[in-house]
Amino acid sequence: MSARVGVVLLLLVTLAASWSLGGWVGYRQVEQESLEQSFRYRQLVANELSRYLPIPELMAEHPLMLQTLKNPDDPALILQANRQMQRMATIVGSSDVYLMDTTGMTIAANNFQRRDSFVGRRFDFRPYFRDALETGGSAVYFALGSTSGVRGLYFSHAVGDRNGGIIGVIAVKVQVDDLESQWHRPAALGGADMVVLDDAGVSFLASRPDWLYRDFSGNEQGALPLEVRQRYPDRDLTPMNMAWLGRPWGVTGSSETLRIADKAGTRQYLSVTTDLPRLDWSLRVMVSTDRVLWTRLGFVAGGAALFLALLLAWLYLRERYRREAELAQRGEQLERRVAERTADLERSNRQLKDEVRERERAQEELRETQQELIQAAKLAVLGQMSAGLNHEMNQPLTAIQAYARNSRRFLEKGATETVDANLAEIIGLCDNMAELIRQFKVFARKSEGPPATVDLRLAVDAALKIVTAQKGNDALDLRWHRPDTPVNCHGDILRIEQVLVNLLTNALQAVEGVEAPTVCIDIDGDPAEWRCRVRDNGPGLPADSEQVFEPFFTTKSVKQGLGLGLSISRQIVDALGGRLTGHNRRDGLGAEFIITLPRREASE
Repeated sequence: MSARVGVVLLLLVTLAASWSLGGWVGYRQVEQESLEQSFRYRQLVANELSRYLPIPELMAEHPLMLQTLKNPDDPALILQANRQMQRMATIVGSSDVYLMDTTGMTIAANNFQRRDSFVGRRFDFRPYFRDALETGGSAVYFALGSTSGVRGLYFSHAVGDRNGGIIGVIAVKVQVDDLESQWHRPAALGGADMVVLDDAGVSFLASRPDWLYRDFSGNEQGALPLEVRQRYPDRDLTPMNMAWLGRPWGVTGSSETLRIADKAGTRQYLSVTTDLPRLDWSLRVMVSTDRVLWTRLGFVAGGAALFLALLLAWLYLRERYRREAELAQRGEQLERRVAERTADLERSNRQLKDEVRERERAQEELRETQQELIQAAKLAVLGQMSAGLNHEMNQPLTAIQAYARNSRRFLEKGATETVDANLAEIIGLCDNMAELIRQFKVFARKSEGPPATVDLRLAVDAALKIVTAQKGNDALDLRWHRPDTPVNCHGDILRIEQVLVNLLTNALQAVEGVEAPTVCIDIDGDPAEWRCRVRDNGPGLPADSEQVFEPFFTTKSVKQGLGLGLSISRQIVDALGGRLTGHNRRDGLGAEFIITLPRREASE
């Protein structure tokens, strides 16, 4: 229980420290941005003052101003001064330029043609007149125009004669509209407002219209002085409803928090006050402290996350040490179990090795048996063709015997040319017999080596030589549409030859007893494979099914086979990566068997 209390207390301390640190960082960020904006605005005011401050002094040195003050009753001279002031106002971009004598009476002005002209009006109550008259130099003042009611900056300078005496004052009024257009609400600061205050704390420039001409002094003792009210005629100068809350931790002496209540509601600000140059003005940038709250919440969340991470790390380490102790205790037990399990696995491994060797031996025996079965099928085909082979051999032997006897008689008669012709016939018959025997020897030989690229035409040629040796039907029409170009495929020529011999033998047996027996051999293909078609016009397959490829299935007599030929042929083609299919012909009577093999280029 004590550990839990300690954790809770530590969490509260962490959250409090995060809250305070977040406030310090938040106020510092807001103050820094406020100071940057204050510096920018201060430079704007300094630039405006530097632009207009020397202008009244230059105007005061104009000879026409001195002549007009010395001769105020000369209408022509007054008119000339009025027009000159119009040109001056246009050049400097001011709203009003006017000339006053020592009593404050305006004797010439650029607005002499307007109804609200300054000519004939006295402005001796204006501080800019009194200051210029007393100092003999320049003066700057801000006020609302008593005639126009428009805010403006008044720049004035004394006009002196050649003896050094002061005989009047010239004033230039610049409206603050252009200046105020540059005093935007700071775009970089969310929820920020700005006011420019005079020495009495009255706002005459503000980012919010409802804060203009308001009393920001916070003085609750009484009304503002008369001089201040004369500066802003016909303005209420209502005090702002605000309360100072003190200086937050981490900010400079020019910053302080305050709460302002207005029509939009109550809001808390960080106020940064900066004095403006050459004037008794002060710039106050007020930034909402809502950002500080979010910064504090962010620090609190970060502190909570850090505390949680450290707590989890501590719990993890404590649990890790506990588990390490448990693992150390269980180590010996585990080692013993591992040793026992290892012994069991070794025994199982030996048994698996024995089983693998037994299975490999069985697979090898199966492969040897399959090879023997294929070879037996070859020999069975040769046995079935033995009768035809005897016939093919007896015919040339009988012919050789007859040619030999005739040659002996012709030799006794001295007919050597006839003897030579008979011997040539005997040699040709012997060559035919040798080629036939060679084909049978090649067919009976076992296949050796892996599959390679072979010409399918050669396999068909060899199979035809073997099959035609047993052809007993002279009416048989055997059509072999041999391609002119090589038909290279993937296979073993001896095995393909065995399959073709089997298919051709079946076709010959199927057309026995058929009128106009015909067996056709064609080769076609596509870019991926070759197809060799063997067709006959016999009775066709029973039910046109895959049953003919099953072992021991046959429609022939026992003397003609055991029904293993097609089964073995399909196994051979499948082993070469091809397909062997059979079906009844669609264009007439008979069956069609198709050998499909992968296509290969000659260089492969």
